[in-house]
Amino acid sequence: MIIDFHTHVYPDRIAARTIQTLHDVSGLVACADGTLAGLHQEMRESGTDVSVVLPVMTKPSQFATINKTAARINEEGGGMISFGGIHPDTEDVRKAVRKIRQLGLPGIKLHPEYQHAYFDDIRYLRILDAAAEEGLLVVTHAGFDPVSPDVCHCTSKEILHVLQEVEGCRLVLAHFGGLKRWDEVERDIAGAPVWLDVSFLPWIPQDQFLRIAARHGLDKLLFASDWPWEKQADVLNCLNALPLPEEDRERIRAGNAVQLLGKRVEACLMKK
Repeated sequence: MIIDFHTHVYPDRIAARTIQTLHDVSGLVACADGTLAGLHQEMRESGTDVSVVLPVMTKPSQFATINKTAARINEEGGGMISFGGIHPDTEDVRKAVRKIRQLGLPGIKLHPEYQHAYFDDIRYLRILDAAAEEGLLVVTHAGFDPVSPDVCHCTSKEILHVLQEVEGCRLVLAHFGGLKRWDEVERDIAGAPVWLDVSFLPWIPQDQFLRIAARHGLDKLLFASDWPWEKQADVLNCLNALPLPEEDRERIRAGNAVQLLGKRVEACLMKK
């Protein structure tokens, strides 16, 4: 089984415009159109069984629409499991996080670069604390993002502060703990009580990946692509080329994600 823990989709009517805008801002070239149908096609081509969709909320007013769409994706199944979204300026955070749980969403996606707040900002701490109370997973972008080339809002410093301040939060750090900041991930984050997704794996020096993986624990690594910015097949090929026992690659490809998502995976697969 293969579970991609980090994908994005955009509504059909704005997908092309969104992809172009993100390209203009970041310089990244998308590998696909970013639509739900495009992700289904990618999954068929790569052999991916389940894709976790992570919506990015850029303003509080998007709360109802984004989370309603996420709930609909989960209801339709088709190999998709969508998280919810929340913005740090959302009013009544506990009520909002409770609503995400009531919608049946397994977790929340945060993006400090697009939400213009440091990850250990009190507003995020409130969200993380509420998520822990509601039993929700949290995935956050970590490290560099070309949308904010001069300021990084989620470094190991902020992550370690969050881990000191919030108890019980099940936290997934995207991009192997910090995009393009893997020296500090190796120094500060490896071994911490968090999961690391391996999106942008082809960018990480193989020897450094193996050192971090060994220190952090292979049971806390999650296959991820960040589709439509990386092809699932390319990241899979990179993972399969690593000098790891096949049982360890199997855990990264799906086993660890099943442990986090539980019965949702089986329910999702039954709707394919």
